[in-house]
Amino acid sequence: MLPEKFKAITDPFDAITLAEMDAVSLMNRIDTKYVIHEETFLEILPKLKAFYDILEVGGLKYSAYESLYFDSPSFIFFSDHHKKKNDRLKIRIRKYVNNNLSFLEVKRKRKGRTEKTRLKTRQWGTKFSFEEMAFLEKSFKEAKRLNATISNSFSRITLVHKEKTERLTFDLNIQFQDRTKTKSLTNLVICELKQGARNRSSIFYQMTKKRLIRPLRVSKYCIGMMNFYSALELKQNRFKKKILSLNKIIC
Repeated sequence: MLPEKFKAITDPFDAITLAEMDAVSLMNRIDTKYVIHEETFLEILPKLKAFYDILEVGGLKYSAYESLYFDSPSFIFFSDHHKKKNDRLKIRIRKYVNNNLSFLEVKRKRKGRTEKTRLKTRQWGTKFSFEEMAFLEKSFKEAKRLNATISNSFSRITLVHKEKTERLTFDLNIQFQDRTKTKSLTNLVICELKQGARNRSSIFYQMTKKRLIRPLRVSKYCIGMMNFYSALELKQNRFKKKILSLNKIIC
């Protein structure tokens, strides 16, 4: 999606600042993910204006993100996700391009909830400082063995509910990179409903239900890894149904 199109679809929303959104940071939350075609997204978004404000940073109502992911030599984080392990980790550096901030982040999925901790960083790789290594080792004792795997970039629109403790994000223009190749997920929009406690009265939940759009548990990290590694290198059989669903949307 081109910048002028972003401007056209986001301009009607009332803006909220980053400081104002901090009250709904939801670092410990329940996530519900959906994957939709860009055309469906463009049809749904205007209907949300009455219920949500939009995050504005640097005069823009959409944000550019970049992420660098880490895993062990045996790809334990990918494997744990594939096994649907109840307590699993994701480690990355996330760059918020609009305001030139980067954070080393640890996301833990445990008992259906997402817990995120983070630390400001200025680097992009595995040259972790003493403070960063200590931070990582609190969650993953073998942090010294972490390798950078893949990176991605995407554009995000973030909506904050006007009354409820709820955020809604839409990730578009998703691209993955390794050292030599780039893969683009054309037409794909990943939506994430973020709530302090599950609330099915959410307007977005009701909209998707009406359109028979079911939640789809997807990880951008896992999607990216499957684009660069074969089934012989990484076990992927439990993701087959998800891959088929994603391919139907992209086509």
